[in-house]
Amino acid sequence: MIMRSYRCGSLWLALLAFAVFSISSQWRSDTSRLAPSEFGRDGRVVIAAPVLLLLFGGDRFLAANLETIRLASTGVDWGQTDTGYLVRAQQVVAELNPCHEDNYYLANGLLTWAGADREGSEVLRRASSCRFWDELPPFFYGFNKFFFERDVEAAAVYLEEAASRATFNAASFRKFAIMLKAEQIEDERLALEFLQDEHSRASDLQLKAMLAKRVQRLEGLVMLREAQRRFEAREGKSLATPEQLLDSGLLESFPEDPLRLGYEFVDGRFLLTKLKVAGVEGP
Repeated sequence: MIMRSYRCGSLWLALLAFAVFSISSQWRSDTSRLAPSEFGRDGRVVIAAPVLLLLFGGDRFLAANLETIRLASTGVDWGQTDTGYLVRAQQVVAELNPCHEDNYYLANGLLTWAGADREGSEVLRRASSCRFWDELPPFFYGFNKFFFERDVEAAAVYLEEAASRATFNAASFRKFAIMLKAEQIEDERLALEFLQDEHSRASDLQLKAMLAKRVQRLEGLVMLREAQRRFEAREGKSLATPEQLLDSGLLESFPEDPLRLGYEFVDGRFLLTKLKVAGVEGP
């Protein structure tokens, strides 16, 4: 009896696989009658989530698994990524199973860095909501919101969420979120007070050490801007070069940045030098 049930199950699975293959083949043969925008550059078909759900007997997890395997093996051809195809395919997988781990990894790696950052981020947003135990989806999503969309508020929220889920990376995620908030404060003295307060309240020793360096770096910026204000008030003219602060005796030496990024003097204003990320930051 058990063997008979097993054979029936195998037969139905084989018939189901044949039906999927037949429908996909028929659909692919009719691509010339459909709009080009519905396909990738090679006419790759992406079957809608409800159809996949029907074909796989209502098992959305199985449908998502097989579709992820298909897009992983066909989305990149000779080193070239078919971004349009991957966008549609990975959105379908996210609709079937937003918790799918491979799908959000692929979305972050193949979409966000191939000109489809918003689409890749949407897959990450769904994964972040579904995988409530996983620190990586909110971290990736927060990172993308900041670097691609410059949405600091949303980025900080998701980075804090990643920190609350994390174990070893909690301090790094929280430090990143704190720094984004601090950059939104125009007055450098208020920003310094904000960082000092975060530093004093931090209980994680690793986070405390990281914030201490940021506090020291911001203290250097405050020192430079205070010296500039005193120079301009005393001399009655704008500061032309940073060296004038040394020549005037207002500074004995320039402050050292513990992060070794340094400071910039741009358009008559001292700024923190920012790290340039190739392909993301401007020239």
